[in-house]
Amino acid sequence: MRFDTWNVRSPNRAGSLTAAARELEGYKLDLVGVQEVMWVKEGTVREGDCNSFYGKGNENHQFRTGFFVHHRMVSAVKTVEFISDRISYIILRGRWCNIIVHNVHATSEEKRISRGQIL
Repeated sequence: MRFDTWNVRSPNRAGSLTAAARELEGYKLDLVGVQEVMWVKEGTVREGDCNSFYGKGNENHQFRTGFFVHHRMVSAVKTVEFISDRISYIILRGRWCNIIVHNVHATSEEKRISRGQIL
């Protein structure tokens, strides 16, 4: 199995899911944890050879996490849970044991929120 992670930074517009799925198919990956998924609703969508599972976000459609799972791996998906707008996990049925993959979005730049504090 080949796993990866990707900061999608997809805008909330038509065609962005198709473009992201097409890009990921080129790498021939089985599972990709994605961050900054900005699609409007929580759900599951099939696009090309991938199924996209994406979850909760804040009111500005920021920080969502999700997973792209290649169609050959979808039958192994037992559970996909979205804990918060920044944390999710997927459980895959393995031959001898289950595989749990966590997906966590963390800010990549320091931002000052008030005098002396760094977020």
